[in-house]
Amino acid sequence: MPLNNPLIDDFGRVANGALGALSGLRGEIEARVRQHVERLVGSLDMVTREEFEIVSALARRARAEQEALEERVRILETRLAELTQSRS
Repeated sequence: MPLNNPLIDDFGRVANGALGALSGLRGEIEARVRQHVERLVGSLDMVTREEFEIVSALARRARAEQEALEERVRILETRLAELTQSRS
């Protein structure tokens, strides 16, 4: 038995319109939140991942060079101590 009640039809149209309005409102809220987050992140003076990787590689290389130089100095100091002892 079909329901041909205009009141139910009106409620259906109102609910359908409300859902459409809420969907549009959700999109607007998401866009505004995204704008605020992008503005906040932009003001934090952050580096890109690529820049971080480059500096990280430079730091690793500098650390390896420093360790190699420390080893050379240790060897030279040992040799110097041996030479000083042999002359005494």
